[in-house]
Formats: sequence, C-alpha cells, structure tokens
Amino acid sequence: MATSRAEKVTEFLTCVICQELYTDPCTLKCDHTFCRKCVSAYIQTRPDAVQSKTIPCAFCRQVTKVPDPSRPVEEWAGQIKPSIIIQGLIDTQADVVKTGSASCCSVCEKLGETTPGASWCSECQVSLCERCVKIHRASPSSHDHEICDLSGEVKVKRRRKVMCREHKDEAIKLVCKDCHKAVCQTCWVINHGKCESVVTIVSMIPTMKYHLRKNAEQLSKKVHEKQKIVQKRNKTIGRIKKKKITVENHIKTAVERAIANIKQKRKQLMNEFKDITDKQTKKLKAEEIEMQMYKQHCEFIDQALVSDCEMDLYDAYQAWESGAVELGDVRDTDTADTRRIDDIRFTPDTDNVQHILDDLQLGKIEVTYQEQGTCLPSPVRVDVIDGKMAGDEVEPDLCDITVLVVDGIQTVVVTDMNNLCVKSFYTRNNLTCHSKLPLDNSPHGITQLKENQVMVAVPASSQIVTVEVTPYLVLLSTITTIKWYFSLAVLSPSSLAAGTMECVDILDMAGHVLRSVTTHNNETLFPYPHYMCVNNKGNILVSNWEKKSVTCVTSEGDVVWRYAPTGDRALNPYGITTTPTGDILVADSNNVVRLTETGDYVTDHQDIDWYPKGLYVDRHDTLYVCGGGQTREINFM
Repeated sequence: MATSRAEKVTEFLTCVICQELYTDPCTLKCDHTFCRKCVSAYIQTRPDAVQSKTIPCAFCRQVTKVPDPSRPVEEWAGQIKPSIIIQGLIDTQADVVKTGSASCCSVCEKLGETTPGASWCSECQVSLCERCVKIHRASPSSHDHEICDLSGEVKVKRRRKVMCREHKDEAIKLVCKDCHKAVCQTCWVINHGKCESVVTIVSMIPTMKYHLRKNAEQLSKKVHEKQKIVQKRNKTIGRIKKKKITVENHIKTAVERAIANIKQKRKQLMNEFKDITDKQTKKLKAEEIEMQMYKQHCEFIDQALVSDCEMDLYDAYQAWESGAVELGDVRDTDTADTRRIDDIRFTPDTDNVQHILDDLQLGKIEVTYQEQGTCLPSPVRVDVIDGKMAGDEVEPDLCDITVLVVDGIQTVVVTDMNNLCVKSFYTRNNLTCHSKLPLDNSPHGITQLKENQVMVAVPASSQIVTVEVTPYLVLLSTITTIKWYFSLAVLSPSSLAAGTMECVDILDMAGHVLRSVTTHNNETLFPYPHYMCVNNKGNILVSNWEKKSVTCVTSEGDVVWRYAPTGDRALNPYGITTTPTGDILVADSNNVVRLTETGDYVTDHQDIDWYPKGLYVDRHDTLYVCGGGQTREINFM
C-alpha cells in the first residue's frame, strides 16, 4: 500500500516532457507544470510560439503570454513564476531520511571508505560517522550545525536549499526588506548594496512564524464565522425553495383560472351563434311544413271531386269554410320576424384582445427583504494589560501606543505621561514580561521607525528620542528640537511629521524643520495636533482636539479632506490609526469612530467601556487601545 502511494506521488511529480522528477518546476497559465528547462527546450521547437511571443503548453496547447518578450527566447521560461508547492512536495518526498537511507558516511565515502553513517547534519545535508561528527563539531564553520542521531527509527527533515537563478552555485539566504526580495550573497553585493535593510532569512524566522500563526488564527476565526453564515444561508435557501413551490402553484392556479374564463367566453360565443342559426332554421322549416299542409288539402279536395260523393264534397267544402285552411299572400318577402340569414361571419376583435392580453395581470410577485445594514466588524475584547509596573510613583496615564513583533515576540510599547517613561509589555516562554525606560519629562506620541525601533516625542524637554525594542527597551539616541512636539509619524526613512502648537512640521531625522503646514484658506489648521498617523497613500491624518476634527493633508501641506461633524456626532478626538483595509479609527470619548479612507463616516464602535487615548491596528486587524492605566487588545469579528 505504501509503495503504491509513493508511486502515485512520484507520478504526480513527474514532468510529462522529460518523464523525470521535476527540476525547477514552473506552472503555466493553464496550471500545468513542467521543468523550466523542458519549457525552454519546447519553445525552441515551436517557431509559431516565438513569433507570437507566447509559451504553449505541451499538454493542452493553451498559451501563456511572455511577461517580457523583449528578452532573449532562451530567457522566456525563466520569467515564469516557480511552482513553490510542487517544489515543496518534491523536497518533502526527498527530505525524510531513515536508518539505512544514509548507511554510509558522506565524508568517508568521498575518501573511498564505506564507514556507516551514525548522524545527520541538516545544515550540510550529509550523513556522518562518529569520527566525522567530532570533526564537524570541532570546525568553526560547522560547530553550531544541528546534528541528529540516526541510530533509531528517527525521521530527519532536511532543510531545503533554494539556489539563486542567476548565481547557480549560491543558496538564497538573505532578504532585502526594501525591495521585498530574497537574494543570495552575490546579488546583495551587486544589486542591493545601497539598500538599508538586508537581513538573513534565518533572522526573520521567528517574526515570520509569529505572523503566519496569527494569520492562521485569523483565518480559523473567519472560517468559523463563515460556517455560521453558510448555515444561516442554507436555512434561507430551504425557505426560499418551499416558497418557490407555493408561489409556482399560485401562478399555475391564476393561469388556469384565466384559461377557464377564456374557455367560458368561447362557450358563450358558440351558444350565441347556435341560438341565432337554430331560430332562423326553425322559421325556414315552418314554410316547408305549411307547403306540405297545402299539398295535403289539395289532395283532399281532388279526391272529393273525383269521388263525386255528396259527403266527401260536403266535408271538403266544410273544412274550407271553417278556415281550417288559410291561403295567405304567397310572395317571397321577409318581414321583421321572417328575415332570412344571407351570410354568417365571426369578426374577432383582434386589436382589443391583444391589448387585453398585453395588459393582462394574472398577479404580482412581491419580494420582501430582511433589513440589513452595512456589515461591519464588531469589536470583541481579547486581553487587558495592566500598565502599572513596580517603581511607578503614581497611577499610570498611558498616552500613545504602538505594537512591534521582535524576533517573533509581540511587544506592546506605550508612553506613560504620569511616570515619565516608555513601557513595553510582552510574553516570553509563557511568562508575562515588561520593561521600563525612564525619561527626563512626560513622553507623548510614539511611532515605529524600524522593525525593532520606535521614536518618542518628549515635548517638555523639546526632545525626540529613538528607542530600540529587543523587546527590552534601550535608549539609542536623543534629538533636541526647537519646538515642543507632541505627536510623531514616520513619513519615510529620512523624514517624519511632528505636531506642535498650531502647526505640523516635516522634519529630517536630525530634527531640522524642512517645511511647516500651518494654515489653509487663511485658517489655522491645527491648534492642537496631539495625535497623527500616516495612511497607505503617504498622507498625514491629524486628530485635532481643539478643532474637533480629523484632517488629511499631504506632506506638502495640501488639504485632501476634513471631517468635522457637529451635533450628536461632534468629535472629541484623540488617538488615530488606520486599518489594513484603509479605514480610519479615531478615539472619541468612550468609543472609537470608524471612517473610510476618504473621510466618510461609517460607524461608532460603542463597546469601548473607558476613555481611550492612543490607538494602533496591526496587520491582522487587531486593535490596541491605551488610556488611563490599561491597554486593551480588541479583535474585530
């Protein structure tokens, strides 16, 4: 059974062109997969494909457009995206090493010896004997490699090495975060020397695992919610089917009733026609009867005259005298009562009937729909973090918040105005941990600078400090500014926006003012821009407590839109952030207001049961709210 299953897997992973296990598999538009070299060779045999600048499928003949046909034909196949799933299956099938599969030491085998392999190095992908293991561990280049014992029925997973397409002998081990591309060492030196953020893939593993787990959790929740929705929809479909049968029967009944009425009209017309013809026929038959009566009297008189019998003559005479036989005026004339039918026709009222049929309303189908508002996510509180730490002299007042993932550890970083410090909260090895960084004065706004760095505004000291999050907090640098800045938002690696009294300044990373955004149409835009963030278009969203508004401006100072409602919806805005979908969340009194990315009101999330200040939404659509002495984690379901 196992052999049969393995054969099926091998058959699935076999290229139909070369009949070998896939080598660098790539999948065409038609979803058929081939070795990349086989695709390249196949193109060479198809001049029509070269002329049309397409790649034909050797299996179904469907064509795939070449992304960049200006490149040489030999490079066309290299432009097709690799089939990661197929390659993963190939690697998985070849990755499991059992006892006996690595019977010989790979190092000794190269020296012509056949020493039994006792261990496996997952980094070098070689089996080692006991002697070579010692040498391997003693070598500076391989002392930290993971080595697994092969003495039992232990399955050992080999790490898949992905080789660079341009530099075939080099494995891809680096990631350029600026270009969002995995590269080899040579590619980094040649093409990414000016990029600021190039790290090893290994260093990203904890963070990648964290986000993948979070994504899996979110997807599981969505699957669960969708299952509920599908169950409700199935019940609705069942009700619709039952209603459908009922309505179809009603329609049939209405049609049958209309047909019955038409048949009744036909019967009336036929009866009317029969009455007219029968009446006329009877009148015409009466003259024939009268004629027969005359003939009978003529015969009676003739018989009396021939017989010459006194009594016969007397009876005939007496009948005539008594008026038994009346002789009218025998002329072919019609009176009002004896009009003859000359012709009979039926003239259908076609136009009127057609008009009636066109306007005929057998009934009306009415559909009622359930009242459904805009389907918006509802906030569900997940966790509460107490902002108080040992050494706090007063109750904390958490002002602003951001969340980082450092080496796979989610870290919540907040500013505490009352205790003059920045705090971080995280969980490591299932233990709740925290860190505190004291400052000279009360910190206010906070923004993420890099993956493990934040910038904090300390207005009373005219400072902007940069803090490294390990997730332990470490002060890296301090910038002294000419103004008191309350809010911060990073615009680019070389500039940031900072809010102060009556303006928003664009600064370089040394704290120098590049330009200021102050007025619009001779009106002061930002009397108190205490909170701000940057949206996915690079525009600055400013929450203005005094103006009770949210304003979107470009980094050049142009106003894109302003949201300043009055009446029941009048704002008392504090923290502001954006969601992964582009929506805007604004802290307002004891709730959070949701706006579209163009500044249109969507709804209020009323389930925030205390006065919120700082807001932050991560890429998994989890909302973090700080205020007073607490931070709350809220999921939208």
